[in-house]
Order: sequence, then C-alpha cells, then structure tokens
Amino acid sequence: MTFALRRQAGKSSPKIVGADFSHAMLQRASAKSSVAQNGLGPDWIEADALNLPFPSAHFDLVTSAFGFRNLADYDAGLREIVRVLRPGAECGILDFGAPEGVMGTLYRIYFKQVLPRVGTLISGVRGPYAYLPASVERFPPPEEMLARMKRAGFAEATWTPYTFGIAGLYRGKK
Repeated sequence: MTFALRRQAGKSSPKIVGADFSHAMLQRASAKSSVAQNGLGPDWIEADALNLPFPSAHFDLVTSAFGFRNLADYDAGLREIVRVLRPGAECGILDFGAPEGVMGTLYRIYFKQVLPRVGTLISGVRGPYAYLPASVERFPPPEEMLARMKRAGFAEATWTPYTFGIAGLYRGKK
C-alpha cells in the first residue's frame, strides 16, 4: 500500500511513512524501496499500531492493507488512527471479509480446507496457512466494524465489498 501511495503521488512529494510491528517486514520493505523508488521511498518505522509514535492530528491519510485484522484490540487501533488524523482527514482499511450465500460457502471450504493444505505443501510451513482463516473468521462483520469506527470517532464510515465480499475497503473520515 505504501508503494502504491508513492506511485500515486507522482512528482509531488508528500511525506509518506510506512509503519509495521514486524522488524522483518520493515527490512524487506526497506530493501524493496531502495531499489524501486529512486531515493523517493517512504520512511519506515517499527511501531505498534495501538500506540503510534506520532503526534496527534499529524496525518492527512492513514491506510492499512490486510493487517488491521491482526491487531489485538480493534477499538484501540481505531482510536489511535483517529488520534493521529487531522480533522477532515481520512482512513482506509483494506482487509479480508466473509462472503455470504453460496459464494461464502464455497469460499469457506476453499479458505479453511484447500488453501491451508496447498500452502503447507508448497511452503513446508503450516502456521501461516492455519492462522489466516482463523484471523479472518475473528474479524468483525462490516456492520459491526462500521459501528466500531463511529464509536472511535469517525464522523463518516463506509464499507465497499470487493470480489463478493472476500475483501472490502473500510473508509472513515475524522
């Protein structure tokens, strides 16, 4: 997401910061940005999303791509995002969802039975492929997530489903 924001900025030079709890992920991102961004890459900061090392009302935009569901406390994470956003600023949280109906049934069979087996077979590692379906199942449904966003302080909160609801974008405006 950070690289996509940098590309979208084009020749303008907004300050872009990439933050992650995982030191290993930041090392990979840093190596990738030094090659891909020609010196215009983002700053990388190791940080806990529940206690960000930024002043209040600091950012115009906060994004998260397929990571928010990993937070230990969704409400605290949302409150922290609201804290670091300037008034009128926006947040975008892209994450997995649980589709409904026949597509949902087929997806759950694939996600819980097929994906873990194939992923483990290819990688030789079981953990991540068992964790992913569990983390998605634990994530609140859209109606609940939108209510949480409003309780955290977002004046506006919306959800746009993608691929039958397998993923979705939550948007909030402070």
